[in-house]
Amino acid sequence: MKHIPKVELHRHLELSIRDSTMKELAPKFGFDLSKEGAFDHHFKIKEPMNDLGAVLHKFLDTQKLLATEEILERISYEACEDAHNEGIKILELRYAPTFVALDHPELSFQSIHDAFVRGAEKAEKEFNMAVGFIGILQRILPVEDNLKVMDFMVENKNSFIGVDLADNEVGFDPGPFAPCFEKAKAAGLKVTIHAGEALQEGSEKNILDSVSKLHAERIGHGIQCYRDPEVLKFVVDNKIPLEVCPTSNLLTNAAASIEEHPIQKLLDAGVWVTLNADDPGIFDQNLLEEYELLHDKLGFSEKTLLECSHRAAQVSFISEEKKQKVWPYDLKKQASEIH
Repeated sequence: MKHIPKVELHRHLELSIRDSTMKELAPKFGFDLSKEGAFDHHFKIKEPMNDLGAVLHKFLDTQKLLATEEILERISYEACEDAHNEGIKILELRYAPTFVALDHPELSFQSIHDAFVRGAEKAEKEFNMAVGFIGILQRILPVEDNLKVMDFMVENKNSFIGVDLADNEVGFDPGPFAPCFEKAKAAGLKVTIHAGEALQEGSEKNILDSVSKLHAERIGHGIQCYRDPEVLKFVVDNKIPLEVCPTSNLLTNAAASIEEHPIQKLLDAGVWVTLNADDPGIFDQNLLEEYELLHDKLGFSEKTLLECSHRAAQVSFISEEKKQKVWPYDLKKQASEIH
């Protein structure tokens, strides 16, 4: 699977810290890792949690490590290096400035972003890959706060390729955040929205609202659309790419098992499925391993995996010129035409 050129559209940078770096940093921030199982207890999710909310809460220990510009630059560089080692040619990294800045008063949104960009730019040159940043608004925060975050992203639109709305979608409908994304659209920023992820009645409807009210061009996760024929038809007819993250879906109980995951149903229906790892640091799974999982457990052929990868390259928010310099196939060709 490693030789297949890959694209990662949905990778949270704050949760892509490699194990060795976490183990080095954790004791400096008060974590005692001497006891057996302590590292996994604080920094890993390897078994399904009760729901998406429980998973999101566990991210907070990792967040405590994001304390200095030096650390942020390092983890950005290392995340790109790790992606390169998985065979990733095109990498979109997303992060929430408000999440990184939480309880780190010495960090501003600008210093956070600049540190991440420095790390990625160094890696791009060294590993011949295309990297772009997506800024995240946290839907658990008030709209007024998110409007200020969006202003920051618009001010830095030359180094953001797009914006996102993330966090627990249960109880936080997309609609109220429309004013934020009107600003993004006016500034020319691309939009992807976390929606249709949670196994919760009505979550698939968030996909429709994300497209109609927030101008979403892609959907993060979106796997629950298969449960509603109307929503599924909408996704297919409008060629809305889904950023599918299989292992993440298992760990959040969005899917009961890999055998019951709807990814094959989505492909059969004509959905533009892209494959992603979501949070490789905390989920202990990278994109190469996602490919191996789908190949070994669901029988995905190399051709199918390559087609998913090529579609992801086509719908990446990174500029066509920048993508084509590192992508081995003609981006104008349909996925079915490459081999």
